[in-house]
Amino acid sequence: MTIIKFSSETNIKNWHVINDGVMGGLSQSKFYLNEDGKGVFKGEVSLENNGGFSTVKYKLKPLNVIDYSRVRIKLKGDGKRYQFRIKEKETDRHSYVSYFETSGEWEVIEFELDKLYPTLRGRKLVIPNFESEVIGEIGFLIGNKKNEKFELKIDTIDLI
Repeated sequence: MTIIKFSSETNIKNWHVINDGVMGGLSQSKFYLNEDGKGVFKGEVSLENNGGFSTVKYKLKPLNVIDYSRVRIKLKGDGKRYQFRIKEKETDRHSYVSYFETSGEWEVIEFELDKLYPTLRGRKLVIPNFESEVIGEIGFLIGNKKNEKFELKIDTIDLI
């Protein structure tokens, strides 16, 4: 099942960027459609003022995932490490995450839902890995504890 396939017609109003400015940081990023119709998460992470992260989140109507075990994403990164994130409900404080490295080329990356582990503010929680029947939010985060520019292009996000 396709969660999203980006195109020049894609409505991105449910994608929201949050930078470390919520904690006083100076990182900046944006999310937009490029000329090829791909979703682009781009910006610069700054460690100044106790900063160090940028994230983009996509709020979903609760999506039943009981018949699926993995998320497959076609993307093109910039050779940097990112975090894939999901939440059962967008109002949950914690997320379920997995890190991934990008190669600088278009690639397909898969995440097993039950291997996504719970975190809150960068700390692993002592509760079970993702085991819900629904997803209410997906997202990407960059926070590699260094000043860096970044760009992550997204083509499709599917459940398999």
